[in-house]
Amino acid sequence: MKQPIGSYPHVLVRDDGRAVVSQAGSVLLVETVRKIGLDQAISAALTRWRRPRAVHDPGKMLVDLALAVALGGDCLADIAMLRAEPGVFGPVASDPTVSRLIGTLAASGEKALTAIRAARSEVRKKVWELAGERAPDAGGQVTVDLDGVLVVAHSDKQDAAPTWKKTYGHHPLMGFVDHGPAGTGEPVAAHLRPGNAGSNTAADHITVARLALAQLPKKYRCGRRTLIRCDSAGGTHEFVAWLAQRGRWLSYSVGMVITEAIHEHVLKIPASAWTPAVESDGEVRDGAWVAELAGDLLDGWPQGIRLIVRKERPHPGAQLRITDADGMRITCFATNTLNQPIAQLELRHRLRARAEDRIRAARATGLRNLPLHDTAQNQLWLEIVQIALDLLAWMPMLALTGQTRLWEPRRLRLRLFSAAGQLVTTGRRRILRLARHWPWTREITEALERLTPLPNPG
Repeated sequence: MKQPIGSYPHVLVRDDGRAVVSQAGSVLLVETVRKIGLDQAISAALTRWRRPRAVHDPGKMLVDLALAVALGGDCLADIAMLRAEPGVFGPVASDPTVSRLIGTLAASGEKALTAIRAARSEVRKKVWELAGERAPDAGGQVTVDLDGVLVVAHSDKQDAAPTWKKTYGHHPLMGFVDHGPAGTGEPVAAHLRPGNAGSNTAADHITVARLALAQLPKKYRCGRRTLIRCDSAGGTHEFVAWLAQRGRWLSYSVGMVITEAIHEHVLKIPASAWTPAVESDGEVRDGAWVAELAGDLLDGWPQGIRLIVRKERPHPGAQLRITDADGMRITCFATNTLNQPIAQLELRHRLRARAEDRIRAARATGLRNLPLHDTAQNQLWLEIVQIALDLLAWMPMLALTGQTRLWEPRRLRLRLFSAAGQLVTTGRRRILRLARHWPWTREITEALERLTPLPNPG
């Protein structure tokens, strides 16, 4: 009897397979694009950049790039994975054609960016309407988180510079709409900046906040129903005053730097004034307390501002900072939300940490590096990354349920998009047969069944 060699079977490989589709699970993204009309919206927005007698539509090419990035690509050439599967993705432009389009759109500057952003805003409104109770505004409020991202440059790129973490690259500032505990989140703004851009630059925060608000449905572009959250980088007089400006009246929850004046006030807070912090389930947070500061600390800030401070025992191994007191880690934030317990406001601000999850997802979806040289081209790449992240947020919102809706991009790719299939054409119909033995085939088919009843665009 012949003994096997090694733990795995020996498989003979041939390159003559037919009708086999790799990344067959990506039909979830394709069907999402079709149902929400994303391709049509971007195609209409980029009509002026389509040359006469052109074979490939600029909008289709841009969405193809976003699909490639959503499936794990990190450069323009990765669109080849779509070109290899015309039965699923249709005709896909060649690399030189795609490169020329990026150069043309980048040369148009803000005109092309404005057109793409307007199309995204239009589609976003429709997606939220289709999502109904699963939409991020189902509770009557929209939460936008602002945060910076460091992107390392491995070659000389325009505007690349040393960063505050002693790396070299760029420092984009981004905005994300939080979907809450039942979902993930979607990007609504990305402002490309040099690596040495300041973390607390008020003008940049205002720019990103404007871009983010323009992506929301009109009823959320001003008023208390829209909450802007950010860390202490946004805790400047200029930015807070802009958020609270008459006619804008946005809600905000902004981290504040622990200054010497705040530190002195914290030391004077009596023990009876501290309230136990709470967790998301309503239980008391062990070793954490909150209190509200008042007095001359609020001088010079907009009317209605509240300053809330938290003290907490640092986790094992954490080193105390000079601003900490009595062995407690001290943090502070400002808000203009009234008539709510300070413990609930502190919990709401602490949930801003979900933005770190969105940044991790962005790094795994085309933001690990900026693949192009010119700043204008890389800003366009950021728009492509945002469209990819939009799709990775909208598809679960419309088609997935339970824990599967919480899956981040890497898990979606591994479990759903990487499923293989066989493409069969019969009776003028194109049928994609997924591998029956794949562990998550049922999740794919059930998700497609939820997308099917949605109305077709137009």
